[in-house]
Amino acid sequence: MPTYETLPRFTADLDRLTPEQRRKFRQTVAAFVEDLRTGGRFRAGLRIKRVQRATGIYELTWSMGAGPAGRATWEYGPELRPGTPHVIWRRIGTHSILTGP
Repeated sequence: MPTYETLPRFTADLDRLTPEQRRKFRQTVAAFVEDLRTGGRFRAGLRIKRVQRATGIYELTWSMGAGPAGRATWEYGPELRPGTPHVIWRRIGTHSILTGP
């Protein structure tokens, strides 16, 4: 199982989401974790890509329904257990989080 941590800004962003947005994010994270466990090749539906002009930071889209798309930014941190990816969650919200990923 991959390990993770959250930055304080991520936690503050998460608190501002609606219960439905948090539910959708948790569903997406389940798929994300499964892909990490099976070798890190992410399914296309997660829409994972590098954030421009932010070295080592990635974004994942967790909602494409009505309204603005939900996004979360993250980066790989040092492995806490050998051979196990460690994810640092940085921001969560809409496209606007990409101005300070």
